[in-house]
Amino acid sequence: MSTAATAATLEATASLEQRLKATDISPLIATKVGLSKKELLSGEYAADLRELLERRGVLVFKEINFTDAEQIAFTKTMGTFMPEMEGQEIYNITLDQKLNQKSDYLKGSLYWHADGTMNKMPIGVAILTSHVLPTWGGNTEFCNTYAAYEHLSDEDKKLVEGLKAMHSAWASLFYYEPEPSYEKLIEMIRIGEIDLPLVWKHKTGRKSLVLGCTAHHVLGMEPTESTKLLVRLRAWATQPKFVYSHEWSVGDAVMWDNTGTMHRAMPYDPNCGRLLHRTKTAGEEPIQ
Repeated sequence: MSTAATAATLEATASLEQRLKATDISPLIATKVGLSKKELLSGEYAADLRELLERRGVLVFKEINFTDAEQIAFTKTMGTFMPEMEGQEIYNITLDQKLNQKSDYLKGSLYWHADGTMNKMPIGVAILTSHVLPTWGGNTEFCNTYAAYEHLSDEDKKLVEGLKAMHSAWASLFYYEPEPSYEKLIEMIRIGEIDLPLVWKHKTGRKSLVLGCTAHHVLGMEPTESTKLLVRLRAWATQPKFVYSHEWSVGDAVMWDNTGTMHRAMPYDPNCGRLLHRTKTAGEEPIQ
């Protein structure tokens, strides 16, 4: 990029951040946005927010205190709203079975993953709002898989180009239940399997790594070498310079680009009532 083009890019970035009252939290991931709730709900800044989100991976709105209706309305400004299921627009993110009867499935959320990798198109944007804090732990961590790819060595970029891994829900089961019952395993296997590239070539021209606890093995690779590669790439993508750890306050909202990040919840007391509300938009491109 020429000196003039670099200067123009830096000027545009500064202008965007000024409009959004934005402050970067770390060099490679996460930005705090200072817009008011009224400004966010207006939709006036939606295009700017999407641009900044694609660039930074995670946007933080401290103590914005969205109601459920407001969170849904704000999510709709960011893309095509995607309900959890028929008649359910908000999803309770919690390990407390009193608040979510399917909370066992969310045990996998304690390990690095992206949402919706089993879908034809993964979830686009996701938003969490904090309603009840944990008694201990419970931060949500995010890593920037765009930046992780961009900082790979040329040798590793060449290595992963064209490789695919098999992803499945049952692969993630063994992270939190190493000796599941046969019935539980079959239940998870029924969800299906999908082969995904290790490198997602986005329609924007950028590339990101596709990893996480659903990745079982690299196709065509000897099992030991496959495991070594997946673990090495995950360790690379989740090193501190690519990671943002959000410590929740009640009313915080955090939005992330699910197509260019992974995330996980840090351990917490599953019976403490910790509660986050999630909304999301439909994906706009398949992983390819």
